[in-house]
Amino acid sequence: MQTVLIVVHLLIVLALIVVVLLQRSEGGALGMGGGGGGGGFFTGRGQANALTRATAILATLFFMTSLGLTILSTYSHHSQKSIFETTAPAPPSQQGGAAQPKGTVLEQLKQLEKKKAPPAAPAPAPVPAPPRQ
Repeated sequence: MQTVLIVVHLLIVLALIVVVLLQRSEGGALGMGGGGGGGGFFTGRGQANALTRATAILATLFFMTSLGLTILSTYSHHSQKSIFETTAPAPPSQQGGAAQPKGTVLEQLKQLEKKKAPPAAPAPAPVPAPPRQ
């Protein structure tokens, strides 16, 4: 169901882009095609009414499919929590009695960083100043 709604949503998006780009530019800011030349497939008021109505219909469908996708997403993942709030499954260890790490995924990653952090490098010895002559 969700896949079908996504495909319909994408088709509506593409149609909305096409309809918006077909509309006559009022200010002629882009400088391409707008300005009321005589070569359009509609004329004057008919074109404006049809494209405005099509834009309104497609925009309404766009918002409806967006809300539908949001509702489907909410109900399909209702039981799941954030991945950061769940514990990761224990990796298979070579030792049979290894303790399972506790805490959230972020806490486990911090513990792993502490274990794998290399020891701090010793400070370099100061370089003696050359003798004055």
